Amino acid sequence: MSPVLRIVVGGLVGAGVGFLLYRFVGCRTGACPLTGNPYVAMIVWGVIGMVMASGR
Repeated sequence: MSPVLRIVVGGLVGAGVGFLLYRFVGCRTGACPLTGNPYVAMIVWGVIGMVMASGR
C-alpha cells in the first residue's frame, strides 16, 4: 500500500473513531472540548489516525 493511501485511510478510520466517541461517549452539555462537538472530535481523531498511520 502506498504511503499516501495509508495516511488517508488512517485519517478516515480516525475520523470514524472520533464520531463514534462523540456518539456513544460524548457529553450532552457540550462542555467537553473533544467529545462535545462531532466536527472537533472527527478532526482531532482524524489527525491522530493520520499520525499513527504515517509511523513506521
